[in-house]
Amino acid sequence: MADDQNTLFANEPQVDAVMGILRELARSHAQPSAWELLQHLDNKVDLKARWAVEDAIRRLMKDSDLTTATRDYFRDLLESGDLAKALRGKARPGREIESSIDALVRASTVYRSSTAFQEMVDFMANFRDYAPFNNMLVRLQNPSCSFYASRRDWERRFSRAPIEDARPMLILATMHPVMLVYDVDQTGGKPLPEELRNFAKFEGEWNPKQLDQTVENAMERDRIRIDFKRLSSTNAGFATLALGSGESKMRIAIHEELDLPSRFGVVCHELAHVYLGHLGGDKDGWWPSRGDLNHRAMEIEAEAVAHVVTQRAGLSGASSRYVSRYLQGDKPMEAVSIDLIAKVSGRIEEMAKRRQAKRRTRDRKAVTE
Repeated sequence: MADDQNTLFANEPQVDAVMGILRELARSHAQPSAWELLQHLDNKVDLKARWAVEDAIRRLMKDSDLTTATRDYFRDLLESGDLAKALRGKARPGREIESSIDALVRASTVYRSSTAFQEMVDFMANFRDYAPFNNMLVRLQNPSCSFYASRRDWERRFSRAPIEDARPMLILATMHPVMLVYDVDQTGGKPLPEELRNFAKFEGEWNPKQLDQTVENAMERDRIRIDFKRLSSTNAGFATLALGSGESKMRIAIHEELDLPSRFGVVCHELAHVYLGHLGGDKDGWWPSRGDLNHRAMEIEAEAVAHVVTQRAGLSGASSRYVSRYLQGDKPMEAVSIDLIAKVSGRIEEMAKRRQAKRRTRDRKAVTE
């Protein structure tokens, strides 16, 4: 915690002003790092806002209207030590990485004007807007399914057809009890857009041991289970809660048909989702809770981490093509935290380089970074 003397200088109007700004952030689902939060307060109020920030956070956490994720985010700011460091003027993590992220966004913006990007957009736009309940039914039958359609739609809209012995999935249909639909991997015909075929491709000269070291540290140190298994060809991997998985806190699945450099890139992306708090916080304080971010911000942050880590490891990938899906013109990325991208990139880099000691749990009063 920061020195309590900060709150001695705060007055009620300052606390109220800071609480108002924090409420605005909560409504926008932006969850900046401690350093970015203080900069935001400096711009919105003045430097004296720093005197009131801890008191304002504690008061706001008692607000019953806050979502659980937002309350966890504020709690992490206080308990992680980041806010204390920021208030004391400690250096923010990895400012030099910002230029790398800027380059990634510029490349993504350029790619958005390419023919390949438009081909991918047209392909995705042609899918029927199935009801949420049917999307849930498909996910239950094939958790890694990315694109599905009926036989008729595959043939008429995409010049593809179900392959021999294709395995259909059942959904509910208007005017009929059920409809048969097929995952893209159960069809053949016109090639898929290049962006969807190679979106997870990483290549270059690197040390393959970094993949093994990263996976080992994730599983042994952070209790994040990583499985390599068959997924849909358009789904390189995913991260989720490890429900019913014994000691594991989180679970990551990576497409087993990816080559080693691409496996490493996707592992970095999925680990970033966990360490950036996109799946929620950890009771031991090993990563923050930022589950209120919108999907666009989450994907940009996670892929930015993968880009930084793989680039520094000697790999080049399709990160710019991936991020291009989530950019909205020249609109600023308000919810994206450069500081946290830098922090998590550094954490994963260290995991790739050397074996790390197991963390201690919070109940033993020794949570480590």
